[in-house]
Amino acid sequence: MVMITIKDIAQEAGVSITTVSNVIHGAKSRVSQETVEKITKIIERHHYTPNMSARALINKNSRIVGVVNHAVHSGAKLSEDPFLSLLLRAIEQELSQHDYYMMFRTVSTERELLALCSTWNLTGMIIIGVFEGAFFRRLAKSGVPCVLLDSYIPENTLYNVGLEDFKGGYMATKYLIDKGHRQIAFVSPPVYDQGVVHERFMGYRKALEEAGIAFDEKNAYEVTSVDEGKPVGRALAARNDISAVFATADLLAAGIIAGLYEEGRRVPDDMSVIGFDDMYLSNTITPPLTTIRQDVRQKGVLAVSILLEYLENKKIEKNTVLPVELVERASVRSLL
Repeated sequence: MVMITIKDIAQEAGVSITTVSNVIHGAKSRVSQETVEKITKIIERHHYTPNMSARALINKNSRIVGVVNHAVHSGAKLSEDPFLSLLLRAIEQELSQHDYYMMFRTVSTERELLALCSTWNLTGMIIIGVFEGAFFRRLAKSGVPCVLLDSYIPENTLYNVGLEDFKGGYMATKYLIDKGHRQIAFVSPPVYDQGVVHERFMGYRKALEEAGIAFDEKNAYEVTSVDEGKPVGRALAARNDISAVFATADLLAAGIIAGLYEEGRRVPDDMSVIGFDDMYLSNTITPPLTTIRQDVRQKGVLAVSILLEYLENKKIEKNTVLPVELVERASVRSLL
């Protein structure tokens, strides 16, 4: 099949190449309605698709936004995480509405980040879960407009959209304490400084401290991925001293509940469980999960909005923090 070009369309319509380009790229106010309709019919008849590579070279703007997941642990299965899936869907939909394209990559080292930036002419980047270090320094020097998601790097020069993670960890733990629980397990992926898990962990520690409960290291469980809750649930089932669990992700909490059930322990009769995120599965598992809610979609939409405003040189806040709230369901029992 012969591919039609802008020049071919211009010749068939009897207009200039610039006129066709204006119609294709949305600058229709410069063209009469009659000409717009003529060019549009020709485009539809020939199933013409603009050459984005050529357009990027001409405009020096690829309209490609790189969404980069900074995975510091090779064992993480983040592609199976419903939080990440929902976040990416929100980002992609918002970018699409503004005629931008999303490229998703998971990278772990500054070398991989450099390769991404040098290979693709990215218009901007949205980075998920970056920490201070060589990776961040390379990112800051990349020259690519960038918005961070869930970063706690002090005094960073980039824009960030975050969450009340400390407050969420505190709220979850205090809720359990207020229900009479004293021995509360904390289950999470690896805790790195300046990360969301660290903030939730510190909120957990603060609630324990306020209640006069000593932190016990053996009550902190670490997994390599949020979908590895079952083994932790089975391990917790063997302990008679723990009455409640705070998991830093709903998927992790669901796995813990499944592991407890495999060992004959029921939730919340034998063990109370609280999660974090309020994903769709929270209200579909048995029992429905009490959790800390965040608006994941809003987080993705805001990240795109801030990036586009940045590209347009608009004045915007460096740090945006979204709220959390407690959602009570049926996975926590009162001991009072």
